[in-house]
Amino acid sequence: MNQCKNSLFSIFLIILFLSCSEIIKTSENHRENDIRLPNIILIVGDDQGYPYFGFIGADYVHTPNMDSLAMSGVLFTNGYVPENHCRPSLQTLVTGILPNAFEYKRDSIMNIKMLKGDYKILSKMEKEKWKNNFNFHAMKYFQTLPKILKTRGYTSYQGGKWWEFSYQNGGFSEGMTTGWKEGEQGKKGWFYQFMGGEGRKLVRSTMKPVYNFIEKNSNKPFFIWFAPELPHYPLNAPEKYYNLYKEKHMSESAKRYYANCTWFDDSIGELKQFIRNRGELENTMFIYVNDNGWEQNPKQEFRSDSMRWHNGGDKGKLSVYDQSFRTPIIFSWKGNIDEGIVYDDLIHSADISATIMDYLNIPPEGYIWPILSKNN
Repeated sequence: MNQCKNSLFSIFLIILFLSCSEIIKTSENHRENDIRLPNIILIVGDDQGYPYFGFIGADYVHTPNMDSLAMSGVLFTNGYVPENHCRPSLQTLVTGILPNAFEYKRDSIMNIKMLKGDYKILSKMEKEKWKNNFNFHAMKYFQTLPKILKTRGYTSYQGGKWWEFSYQNGGFSEGMTTGWKEGEQGKKGWFYQFMGGEGRKLVRSTMKPVYNFIEKNSNKPFFIWFAPELPHYPLNAPEKYYNLYKEKHMSESAKRYYANCTWFDDSIGELKQFIRNRGELENTMFIYVNDNGWEQNPKQEFRSDSMRWHNGGDKGKLSVYDQSFRTPIIFSWKGNIDEGIVYDDLIHSADISATIMDYLNIPPEGYIWPILSKNN
C-alpha cells in the first residue's frame, strides 16, 4: 500500500514539474514576444562619392541630414563595397555573400535546371534567351535578408534601385519594382525597367509609397530597402538644390552633382522626420552605405566627356581606384548604439547583413562577420 502511495506521489511530482516547466517556458515566450524588435531602414546611396559629405570634411557640399545621421551613431570612414558598379554590390547587400560566390551559386543552380525540362530541345537563340531570363530571376533562389527577417515576424519593403526583376524575387513583402512584360525586353526604355522600373521614382518623384507602407505596418517590425537613384545621373536636381551652388566658384558639373547629393540628403531628413512624427525614431535602426563611388571635385568639369559625366571621372565607378570602392558606413539606433563614434578600420559592406542578424539574435549562417556586435 505504501509502495502504491509513493508511486502515486512520484507521478504527481512529475506532472507538477512538467506543468511548472511549461508555465515557465510559456512565460519566457511571452517575455520574448513582448520585446519589440527594431524597425530597420537600409539607406543606399547611388553613385555617391565618399568624399562628398560634410561629415567627411567636404564643407562645400550641403549634407546636414547625413551629417546628423553620421554623428547619431557609429561611423566607419573606411568601408568598402565588393564591386565598382551597382548590381553586384547590391546583390551582396541583400544576400551577404560576395559577387564571386553569388555567381558560382547562380551558375550552379542554372546548370542543374538546364539538365531538366525542355532546355535541351531549344534552339541556340532560345537557349540564350532562357539563360538571360534565368539571370533576371536568379535572386529568388537565394537566401536574402528580407526572407530571413520574415522568420522573425518582419514585413519588408523595396523602394528604389533594384535589378532583380521584381521585389518578390528578393523576398520583400511589398515593393515598387515589378518587372516587365513579355516583349518589352530590349526595347526603348527597357534598361530603366531593368534598373528598377517604378522604383526609380523614389524621392525623384515621390516618397508616398514608403510612407504608406510605414503607416500600414505600424503594429509590426519592418525592414525598408531605401535605395533612391541619387545622386546618380541624370544630374537634374530641383532648382532649390541647384541654387545652393549656383554662385559658388566651382565647375558646372560639380554644381549639378552636389545638388543631387543635397537632394538625396533632404530625402533622408524627410524620412527621419516622418519616423519621428510617428513616435518610432527610438525603435528604428538606420544603416547607410553607398553602392559604389564617384569622382567630382569642385574644379573638375566633365560635361563635355559623356563617359566621365555619366560615370564619375577617371576615379569614379568602373575604375580600379580606391574612390570607386570606398564608402562610409553608418549604424544609428537611438539609445542602443553609442553616438558620435568614428572608426577608420577597414570594413566591408558584405558584413552589414551579418550585423543586422547579430542584433536580432539570428545565427549569421552563410554570412561573413558582424561589423558591430551588441555583445561587444
